[in-house]
Amino acid sequence: MLNLLGIFLLLLLPVPVLAYIGPGAGISVLGSLLGILGTIIIAIGAILFWPIRKMMKRRKAAAATTEPESSE
Repeated sequence: MLNLLGIFLLLLLPVPVLAYIGPGAGISVLGSLLGILGTIIIAIGAILFWPIRKMMKRRKAAAATTEPESSE
């Protein structure tokens, strides 16, 4: 029992990890983050622009039906 407790306590000690994360990992994370952020901004812009585009189509259709046809 005492051996198991000792092993468990040894496993809880912090061990220094000498790992190097190069600049490539940071660039990858930054690129992914910018891609996600850009997608969110474009989606919000499309949702906000939808009613404006619909209104413009209605105005164009209304203007086309009210214009007199010119005969040449």
